[in-house]
Amino acid sequence: MQQFINLDRAHVDGPTYVTIGNFDGMHRGHQALLRRLRQLAESAPAWPDAPPAQTALVTFDPHPLAVLRPHQPHRLLTTPAERLAMAAELGIDVGVIQRFSLDFAALQPIEFLQLLKRHLKMAALVVGPDFALGRNRSGDIPTLTDLGKTVGYVLHVVDPIIWDGEIQVRSNSIRQAVGEGNVERAAEMLGRPYIVSGTVFQGDQRGRQLGIPTANLLTPPEKLLPADGVYVTLATVQTERGPRQYPSVTNLGVRPTVDGLRRRLETHLLDFPTPGQTDNLYGQELTVAFVAHLRGEVRFSSLEALVNQIHMDIDQARLLFQRLAPPALV
Repeated sequence: MQQFINLDRAHVDGPTYVTIGNFDGMHRGHQALLRRLRQLAESAPAWPDAPPAQTALVTFDPHPLAVLRPHQPHRLLTTPAERLAMAAELGIDVGVIQRFSLDFAALQPIEFLQLLKRHLKMAALVVGPDFALGRNRSGDIPTLTDLGKTVGYVLHVVDPIIWDGEIQVRSNSIRQAVGEGNVERAAEMLGRPYIVSGTVFQGDQRGRQLGIPTANLLTPPEKLLPADGVYVTLATVQTERGPRQYPSVTNLGVRPTVDGLRRRLETHLLDFPTPGQTDNLYGQELTVAFVAHLRGEVRFSSLEALVNQIHMDIDQARLLFQRLAPPALV
């Protein structure tokens, strides 16, 4: 995938089929729209002396709500980089992360569309039925249809998918499920487990002292974390031979039994090749996929009781992974 920061730095050969949106979560609805985008581009009539049509996704950073409603905290399901990585896996050719600001929000629809035409050689715009762009969302579907004749593109409106008896999975529903710790429900709407990536840093090594070493993750501040508790997870570590996955158990919270003061995400990798040596992960990026919720975070009467419970958590995690087929963990 070709990637650009801001439309004014993007220069690609057309024709290009473009879609625009936050795509936070890259959930089942987003995936369906991107697959349709590819289908339309692949079936597009060939232009004389022009390359085959390609596909492009334009997303925003920061999230528009963080700019337009700065006093309302907003956490992301996916960072812009994660969105582009997932779009690339779906075969999208070009990804643009557009810096969102009040000035950009003030653009008239035709100004935004002209940027797309100039820098992406947009031949078609592919969106959902409730899409709108430009100042005060004035570029609604009828307006975009009319502007297509002026700017020179065709508008395609993709119907929402019906999943689990509901019309169109929405990011807010997933955000609520993740915030409540219902990662199983979130995974159903996402079409994959919810993931959190971060850099491994050195903690107080309490886990190692208890015989259960953990990797502590420093996560992006804007990333939404599940509710405090203990989860069955799948950790992905980058190695010289490429990414490798390990079943894991992850704790989120302040660790009340040891009088912790700060909320942390720490994960214990099962069957890590060098037992007890998670310190060789310091500074590396580690991705945790949340597979199932085991229990809430509680204060135990003693460290011995805590250790016994952690071993039971590990046993439960092993049983769960034995039942899951590998494709369910991807």
